[in-house]
Amino acid sequence: MEKHWLVRPKTIRLLWIIMFAILAVTVLVQLGVHVHGEFHIDETLGFNAWYGLAACAVMVIGAKILGAIIKRKDTYYD
Repeated sequence: MEKHWLVRPKTIRLLWIIMFAILAVTVLVQLGVHVHGEFHIDETLGFNAWYGLAACAVMVIGAKILGAIIKRKDTYYD
């Protein structure tokens, strides 16, 4: 039986390539468009890309810490 198209290694690689291409295009478009930000840092090249990456990393680390704090023992329901 053939795997679903979204779990094939070839498709996953293609999706990664497409994602990075879209990211690169959106950052490069910012070179030709003047951005009006609230703060000076908002106007830096690729701000939304690196801010989103940093926010995602902070959320993952926060979830790991929260999981370690509120984790129950394996025998909790016994």
